[in-house]
Amino acid sequence: MNAEIIAVGSELLTAERVDTNSLFLTDELNRIGVEVTTKYVVGDDRERLADTVHRAAERSEFVILSGGLGPTEDDVTRDAVASALDRRLIFHQPICDAIEQRFRAMKWKMPDINRRQAFILEGAEILPNDRGTAPGQWIDIRHCSVMLLPGPPHELKFMFQKHCAARIARRVPKLAIETLVLRVAGMSESALDELISPVYKKHANPVTTVLAHAGDIQIHLRARCTTPAQSLALLAEVGGQIELLLGDRIYSRNGDPLEVVVGTLLKKQKATLAVAESVTGGGLAERITTVAGSSDYFLGGFVTYSRKLKISLLGVLPETLEKCGAVSKETAEAMAAGARNRTGASHALAITGNAGPTTDGDDAPVGMVYVALADAAGTVSTHRQFNADRERVRQFSGQMALDLLRRRLLTPG
Repeated sequence: MNAEIIAVGSELLTAERVDTNSLFLTDELNRIGVEVTTKYVVGDDRERLADTVHRAAERSEFVILSGGLGPTEDDVTRDAVASALDRRLIFHQPICDAIEQRFRAMKWKMPDINRRQAFILEGAEILPNDRGTAPGQWIDIRHCSVMLLPGPPHELKFMFQKHCAARIARRVPKLAIETLVLRVAGMSESALDELISPVYKKHANPVTTVLAHAGDIQIHLRARCTTPAQSLALLAEVGGQIELLLGDRIYSRNGDPLEVVVGTLLKKQKATLAVAESVTGGGLAERITTVAGSSDYFLGGFVTYSRKLKISLLGVLPETLEKCGAVSKETAEAMAAGARNRTGASHALAITGNAGPTTDGDDAPVGMVYVALADAAGTVSTHRQFNADRERVRQFSGQMALDLLRRRLLTPG
């Protein structure tokens, strides 16, 4: 069975507000066995919202609206849904009395405008709101159930879990939705899709989605079967074929990001890590230390943005910088070796590059990045030429460094 979620409010169409309610509702519905097929954000426009509700109710079993149930003129959800479903709005005195009592308990007089919250769609079931003034509503029409829920997250979550979740579950055929998330580093999205699409295109179930962000590619497989065991078996069958094709380019099979995977390997091997950064400006260290418990293996780092500090803090030879440039294999390797020598870490990563948009006199073009790793077995390095903006070059660089360390920890020596 399918659901559509409609978030209401012009503020959600700005950069300042994010619709988190739909994320919560999607997770809850998936747990029940309902597939969310579409999400909308609609501003405070009665006609547009009514049209969206009408179309959603025609094709899905559940339509859930969040927000727009307040007392002000821009709270248009009740009116819009009444128009979409061709239902009257009926004033409900007990609701008005309850709202007035809530104000009275706070030693306030209820403004007359709050009476608008006491209008209920004809034939709707009232969903009490124990945490706010706006009641929710449940309306059944033919094959579809429409739910009107308040916008404040603490109100919506409580109302959905108390009044909606079990009711939806009773109407849903037994269905288990299981997900497998594979995370991949070291290849482009197009190269990955070219490799694995012959596998996943043969299957409507599980559904496969490929997502890419700054050197991190995620493959989401969602299986829908009668039992969890059947869904997991289907994921193992299709996911196993994909894993054989990708090999060690898969760094995570449970959704963990690369910094968590690397941290786990360092802990397991009782190894320690230091970093020396130029182009990333401390971003690599920040990423490593977002992981709880990273103090067990991360000793610290150096942000040596200038040549002077590369020399004084890391011991990079002036002639190396003069002859090879700050963005070079030789400088990256010297930075990694220097960070390891200065800190006593078992492993040290170094990044140097040119994120642009201009050069600083080096021969290295914008987007050129070198990463080096020093450990007891010696120093290794790699480089890439990224065609991306400044921030993405920095993100790609951090991913590249962590993946180099991951591979080294998996095959030491």
